[in-house]
Amino acid sequence: MLRKIDCIMLRAESLDAAVAYYQTVFGLSLLWRNGLQAGLGMPETDAEIVLHADPDVPPEASVHYVVDDAPSAATQLAARGCTILVEPFEIAIGKCVVVADPFGNRLYILDRTKGSLAKGYGLAAEEGMEEKHD
Repeated sequence: MLRKIDCIMLRAESLDAAVAYYQTVFGLSLLWRNGLQAGLGMPETDAEIVLHADPDVPPEASVHYVVDDAPSAATQLAARGCTILVEPFEIAIGKCVVVADPFGNRLYILDRTKGSLAKGYGLAAEEGMEEKHD
């Protein structure tokens, strides 16, 4: 059912500072940015580090796993002892659901039924905003 890791999501109070830090210190490349989130890439995987400054998203680091169909996976997982913590909801690339295994671990399960974000997604808008401030 779990196909691969999509991303590891990390929270930072200042998205700009966190993006700069992760690029400089860890050598990650900025793939996309939209609002309070930015995706950074590593050279040997398509899994991303997603930095966010969204106060409505839990502050703990979280691993997000790809499945074929998040709502179907939620139904199967609930039947096998997982607890649905957050019912399936829409995200930019598809749907996401949050479950807990019987041991109390949270798993963020998502599908890409709307397709992956294009490289550079949101960056032109962000750059345009920065240029207006100069």
